[in-house]
Amino acid sequence: MDSVFQRLAPYLVPQARRGVVGSSRYAKALREQLRLAANNKIEQPVLLMGEPGLEKDNLAALIHFSSAQRRLPLIRLDGALLRADGAELFGMGRPSLLECLNGGTLLIDKFDKAPPALQTRLLELGDQHQGRLILTSETALPALDSSCFLIRVPPLRVRRQDLGEWLRYGIRQRSRKLGWAKPPSLAPGIVERLQQHDFPNNIRELEELIYRALQQAKADLPEQLPEDVFWTASRGTPARFDLWRWKPQLRFWLRSPRLWNVLLFGLVSWLFVLVNLWLWLGPQDRAHNGALNLFWAWWWPLILLGFPFVGRLWCSFCPFMVWGEISQRIATRIGWQPARWPRGNTDRWASPLLAAGFAAILLWEELGAMESSPWLSSCLLLVITAGAVLGSLAFEKRFWCRYLCPVGGMNGLFAKLSILELRAQAGTCSGSCSSYACFKGGPAEGEGLATSGCPLGTHPAHLSDNRNCVLCLTCAQACAHRSVQLNLRPPAADLQRQLAVPAGEPALFLVLAGGVVLHHWQQSAANNWPLALGYLALPGLIGLVFRCFVSGQQWRHGLYGMLPLLWAILLARHLPLGMGEAGMLLPVSFGDSWPGWSADSHVLAFCQSAVLIVGVAGSLLLLRRLLLGEGRLLWLTTALTVVLGLGGRWLVA
Repeated sequence: MDSVFQRLAPYLVPQARRGVVGSSRYAKALREQLRLAANNKIEQPVLLMGEPGLEKDNLAALIHFSSAQRRLPLIRLDGALLRADGAELFGMGRPSLLECLNGGTLLIDKFDKAPPALQTRLLELGDQHQGRLILTSETALPALDSSCFLIRVPPLRVRRQDLGEWLRYGIRQRSRKLGWAKPPSLAPGIVERLQQHDFPNNIRELEELIYRALQQAKADLPEQLPEDVFWTASRGTPARFDLWRWKPQLRFWLRSPRLWNVLLFGLVSWLFVLVNLWLWLGPQDRAHNGALNLFWAWWWPLILLGFPFVGRLWCSFCPFMVWGEISQRIATRIGWQPARWPRGNTDRWASPLLAAGFAAILLWEELGAMESSPWLSSCLLLVITAGAVLGSLAFEKRFWCRYLCPVGGMNGLFAKLSILELRAQAGTCSGSCSSYACFKGGPAEGEGLATSGCPLGTHPAHLSDNRNCVLCLTCAQACAHRSVQLNLRPPAADLQRQLAVPAGEPALFLVLAGGVVLHHWQQSAANNWPLALGYLALPGLIGLVFRCFVSGQQWRHGLYGMLPLLWAILLARHLPLGMGEAGMLLPVSFGDSWPGWSADSHVLAFCQSAVLIVGVAGSLLLLRRLLLGEGRLLWLTTALTVVLGLGGRWLVA
């Protein structure tokens, strides 16, 4: 007996590691199939087929230990390591494993990797093995379908409903081994974020993710695991060009704190004060106030023109938040302590407020003739600045910028079109970093500089799009491992089929489209709030009608496919100001004797048409990416894009 045990010992499977976790229909169906296989009275061979990392060997153990043969041994052999003559199984000069098994269960893992000759021999064991045969395979084996009890194991990406249960189960198991008296809970939003990941290595990858998260958090033993300790590998992405690898000196120049401090606190902050004083104390008409010219003829067209190139860069030196930061620093020095950054899905309530805020600005702009009123333009700037200051006093960092600023929301929406992105390498961060200074802040470490952390509370390795990155380079300053990269990429690379859409962003999209309609008919809506609201809501009503005929995902894909067109319409709507009045800054500010220029109306019309052609073409290409395989819906949205492009040209004429 001892010799038999010694022979089987290297291959014995003592028990199943776990059951089937989850309550989805896929998990229930898998449990039922395992039960049927275990109770199969004719002991038909079982074939477990599925992708790598699904722990098919554990499912085989569940079948064995749930069957009538549970008291007999179960041995596991790796098919990829078996010799073609099957010496391990059939003896060849010493007692064979099949003889020692004596009616137990034989598990051949990775059966598809075994030599073909041995596969045939194993399936013809017959009298040599009176026990159960269980096979696992990562590829389809059609020849075995009729001779085996086939169980197809679903990958983790189709069982996203089970992910929360898997995470909590894995955390309970791992935390006990690490000595935690009470397993930590999960911060809100973790499951939703991880459900966007496909987990190509399935349960094996999920186990590694949980292990790394607990290892990184065990020093503090938090009651709740933060979102930032969960790392996922990025999906396959289009080609990237690392600017800092190409020009290393550029990295050191751009991350210089002196550069940013001089720009933000020495220039932008005081320039903002001077502009507002100019708006209030200068001439109160459009033809003689240079600050009004700067605001409407320079700032708006340039910020729209910059979206495809630098994304949300404007937010990194936005004067609203510069004064918010100044207020926060003054308040902390006199003893005020802002609340910690709130966790959870804040977008659920903040994004609708953001969209409503932008709608209020558009109504105020058109009904109040703000483009021609310096003091009203200054009031708008001061109202947004007040929001930034109050947000900075309420919460640490830039909570206002990330969730509530209407201009920031628009910038985040169009930043998805940018050819520039800032990202960190998840492998380097999870394997080399334990300080998380890039988003938490902290003292200098190695090559990293002392910083207060990401102003938007985002880890650069967790970014799935440009929405929450303002390119302030704080993470690059703090990183001691050169993990952060500044990349060039194809336009609109963020907009993929697996796009995670914030709760209120589609509403902001429709509000911006409604602003163009309102601007076109603003004379008929003058002093008529109900009519103005109707014009503003018109694209939203059309969008809701469209939503009634397609699924939510298809509706969002169609909407985001038209993002280049919306950007083009907005830019074309502001081109008359930029090309017609920006060159008149000196005459407007200092008198008619100063030189100025203004584009010819035909040149202006040509540029508007060219911008809209670019927007339509970009949307057609993007819709093909987002709605590929949708057939009729793709043709419908394509036709709608062309019609809206023509209608947009008429609206901004």
